[in-house]
Amino acid sequence: PQWNDILCAALMLREWQHSKCLVQSSTCSRVGEESPKRSYLSFFDGNKDEYVRRYSSFPDTLKAKMKDMAKEMFYFGYDNYMKYAFPEDELNPIDCEGRGPDVLNPSNININDVLGNYSLTLIDTLDTLLVIGNVTEFQRAVKLVIDTVSFDKDSTVQVFEANIRILGSLISAHILLTDPKHPFGNVVFEGYDDELLHLAHDLAVRLLPAFENTSTGIPYPRVNLKSGVPPDSINETCTAGAGSLLVEFGILSRLIGDSTFEWVARRAVRALWNLRSNETGLLGNVINIQTGQWVGKQSGLGAGMDSFYEYLLKSYILFGEKEDYRMFQAAYESIQNHLRRGRESCNEGEGDPPLYVNVNMFSGEIMNTWIDSLQAFFPGLQVLNGDVDNAICLHAFYYAIWKRFGALPERYNWQLQAPDVLFYPLRPELVESTYLLYQATKNPFYLHVGMDILQSLEKHAKVRCGYATLHHVVDKSKEDRMESFFLSETCKYLYLLFDEDNPLHKSDNKYIFTTEGHVVPIDKRFREKQWNDFNVRPSSLPNTISLLTIFCQIVYMRQIDHMVGLF
Repeated sequence: PQWNDILCAALMLREWQHSKCLVQSSTCSRVGEESPKRSYLSFFDGNKDEYVRRYSSFPDTLKAKMKDMAKEMFYFGYDNYMKYAFPEDELNPIDCEGRGPDVLNPSNININDVLGNYSLTLIDTLDTLLVIGNVTEFQRAVKLVIDTVSFDKDSTVQVFEANIRILGSLISAHILLTDPKHPFGNVVFEGYDDELLHLAHDLAVRLLPAFENTSTGIPYPRVNLKSGVPPDSINETCTAGAGSLLVEFGILSRLIGDSTFEWVARRAVRALWNLRSNETGLLGNVINIQTGQWVGKQSGLGAGMDSFYEYLLKSYILFGEKEDYRMFQAAYESIQNHLRRGRESCNEGEGDPPLYVNVNMFSGEIMNTWIDSLQAFFPGLQVLNGDVDNAICLHAFYYAIWKRFGALPERYNWQLQAPDVLFYPLRPELVESTYLLYQATKNPFYLHVGMDILQSLEKHAKVRCGYATLHHVVDKSKEDRMESFFLSETCKYLYLLFDEDNPLHKSDNKYIFTTEGHVVPIDKRFREKQWNDFNVRPSSLPNTISLLTIFCQIVYMRQIDHMVGLF
C-alpha cells in the first residue's frame, strides 16, 4: 500500500495484514473504502489546530532547499576534515586541527576506544559520498584508503567501535563498488582488486583475539591491533558491545567463505541470550565474560544495550536465520511487558503517555528516572519490525525534547523534566528514526522534524571548520570534537530524508543500514553459507504493519509537549 493513502480520521488505529485492512473502526473503514485516493489532510479542512497548520504540508521547493542544506553541511565537515585533519582520525572543528589517540593517557577510553590512528573519519564516510552522488570523490577516497591505511599499529581500540565504524564501512564500500546492479552507476575504477575487502579481513583477524581465552565466548571489550588483548584487560563488557558484531562479521564470512567470523559473533550472541533472566526475559547492560555474572543489572533501550536488539532483527533480515528472529521476537515481547510504561494506546485512553524506562533485569522494577539519547534509535527499529504506530508515539517523545532544547541531551530525566547529562555529541539516532518513519508513512510531519534538526545543528553546532559537540544543551557551549558518525550517519540520514529520488529509494534492490549507518544490500549472497554448501531459504519479515497518521494524534502531541515542559 501507498502509506500516504492510508487514512484514519477518528483517532483510531488501523491494522494492515497481508495487504488487507483489518478494521478496528467503522469510521476508518468507510474512509478507506470510499476515498482510497483522497488525501488524509482533506479531513482537516477548516481545522486551524496548531499541529495541522505547522505540519500538514512540505513544499517541494522547501524539500529541495533542505536537501541542499544537508549536502552543504556534509561537505563543510568533510572538506575541512580532509584539509585540516586527514590522515588523523577526527577533526577538531574549533581549532581546525586533527585528533588521534591520546597516547599520553591510555586510560582515556572516551578517545582511545574510538581512535585507532587509521584515518577513521575518511573510512567511516566512504558510502556517504556515494549517497550524496559524488562518485569522483568516492573513488579518490577509496584510493586514499588503499594507499595510506594500515591496521598494523600499536593501537588499543574497542572491538565494537572498530567493527561498526571501520569494518562495516570497508565492507559496505566494497559491496557498492562491486555491485553488479550498480545502484549509483558503475562506480568501480580500473585496477580495483578487492583491496577494501582485504583490509576488512585483515582488521577482523586482528579483532579475533578478543574472542579467545574467554570461558563464556563473550569477547573482551578491547584489543591491541598489533599484540592482541592487553594483559591488563578487564573482564567486563557491555551487552551491545559484545552482541552487536554479527552483521559485519557475518557479511565478511559470507563474502570470503570463512565461517570463523560469523561463528564467533553468533556464539557471543547466543551466550548473552542464554544468560537472560528467567523471570523477565530481559538482559542486563554489563556482564563478566569469564563468570557470566551480570555486573550491570539495568535493562533498557539505550547505552550498553541498544544495538544488541537492533542486530537480532537486522541479522535476520540479511541472513534469513530464523533463530535470530525468534530471539528478537522474544526480546521485543519482554521489552513491551517490562520496559514500556503508560497507557496501552498512545492516542486514547486514560493515564500517562507511553514511555520506555530502565528497569532491573530480574524484577522489572524501575531503577532510575532517566532515558538517554541513544534510545531514540528504537522507533526506527520498530518501523523495521512493522510496529509503526508505537514507533510514531515514541518518536514524538524524543522530538519534543529536541524542540525544547534544540538538541537531545545525553540523558533526560523524565520525572524532573530536565537533562541529567547535558552534552550532545551530534548523535544520529533521532534523525535515523525520523528518516525511517518518513519512508514508512510519507507523512510531511517528518520532513518538518528533519528541518528542525538541520536548522538546530546549523544554528548551535556550526563552528569555524565543522560542527562541534554541544557541551551543554541549554547554554549551547561547545566541545572541540566532531565524531565520525556525524558525517557517516547524521548527515547521511538528513540528506536521504529530503532526497526522494536517491538511487537507494529508486533501486530495485532493497537496502538496510548497519548501526553505524553503512549501506548494505539485502542480497541472496548473504543468505548462503559457502563453508557448508547450505543455502538458507529467504524468509520475509512479518507483513503486519499498523499505522497512525500524525493528524490522528493531535491530543497525544500536546500531551507529549507538556510532558517535557514545552508548555
